[in-house]
Amino acid sequence: MNVLGYGPHIRQARIDAYKAWDRHMTARKGGSLTWITTGSKAEGLTSYRESDRDLMCVRNNVICLEEGVDSSIVPGEKTINVFRSCSRISYHGHCRLLLERYGTDIPKVVYNALCDDGYGSGLLSSDLYVNQILNLKYMYDERTVGHERAGPSAPFTSNGTDHADLVGALHFKCPSILTRWATRPRNWPSPDVVQEVKSLGAFVSPVGVKGSDYEHVEWRMCFNTGENVLVNNLHDTQVKLYVLLKMVKNDVLKPCKKEVTSFIVKNIVLWIAENNPQSLFNERSLFHWLHEGLYALRVAIDTEELPYYMIPERNLMAACALEHEQKLSWIVTINDMMTEGPRMILRLPKIRQAILAHPEPLRWYSGRKREIEMLELIFLNRLALGIDVETDVITQAVKSRRVVILREVVMRMIMEGARVNDLINVMDSLLM
Repeated sequence: MNVLGYGPHIRQARIDAYKAWDRHMTARKGGSLTWITTGSKAEGLTSYRESDRDLMCVRNNVICLEEGVDSSIVPGEKTINVFRSCSRISYHGHCRLLLERYGTDIPKVVYNALCDDGYGSGLLSSDLYVNQILNLKYMYDERTVGHERAGPSAPFTSNGTDHADLVGALHFKCPSILTRWATRPRNWPSPDVVQEVKSLGAFVSPVGVKGSDYEHVEWRMCFNTGENVLVNNLHDTQVKLYVLLKMVKNDVLKPCKKEVTSFIVKNIVLWIAENNPQSLFNERSLFHWLHEGLYALRVAIDTEELPYYMIPERNLMAACALEHEQKLSWIVTINDMMTEGPRMILRLPKIRQAILAHPEPLRWYSGRKREIEMLELIFLNRLALGIDVETDVITQAVKSRRVVILREVVMRMIMEGARVNDLINVMDSLLM
């Protein structure tokens, strides 16, 4: 799995590159917005174009407070727009946001998303907020094209090939929720990591509960930066378990309507890590934990219940809309895999191809694939810095080295009997 790009070194390089991009973009916006890469890219678990990139854009002059939190603790009190969460009639992990106080400058996207709660108070509509984000032309430069809304996200494409999903979020101060999470008994993570996650706080994203009467004004509590830290502190065996379960989800179950998501798989792994002694996780025990992970996935599908790791009262399977026949089919498939033992991994195309491939060519191509990806991440960060890429020495060196690698790969492919005549196609396949 290390050869396939899931080893600790390449993961850390990806994590560092996307963190750098976040810092550069945040600095370019003068501190008014904080950019955060989330999902598999932030976890270092997918290559450059293997999946769309998930981004969160957070407004720094707006803060939402949990019920019971004193607004006087808000730094820069007069400049910050303050909203108060109201969870009384919302499902666990969701809330409505009531305007408590205007700051000296309220962002247009926030002002235009305000509506009346029926009692004369301002209520922030999640639905209107997403539409406002879609209309922000300054979010995109000349290399970027925005697309139609997809749920809570504003999808866009950069440079013609790089796809991303942007979600506009707000800071959420919720000490009691984080304290409940931090103080429960656990085997993992360590106390210092628990404190780091707690210190990172939370966000609310514009997602209501599907089918709720208040869906258009509900917001979902999320802990993206904290979850990034948690995944990055998993044991190597736990990371590989996470990768294998995602492969099962994508290549075996193949959900069409997001009945099972990578987020669900991640939560299964986080619960397994927390509930078991860390001494039990090692290379030799990977198949045991894969069996345990499949069992947990089967139970979640069968019962349509899986507690959210950060807020256990929220059931992640509540809105999965899983049809009965689909449920039965997946349960049979997972049972078959568990019965097969270690041979189950032959169902996963990436793993099967790696096992059947000759070791030397696999290592050679994997090495070139990793280097091309690192060069692309360097180029991404040069663009984020706003540098003139036509005159930048580093960018030109990246382009030159990229051409050398692509020519090496093409020559080797031709020598091995492949028909190749397009460097761009070769590069695209290396970045997948």
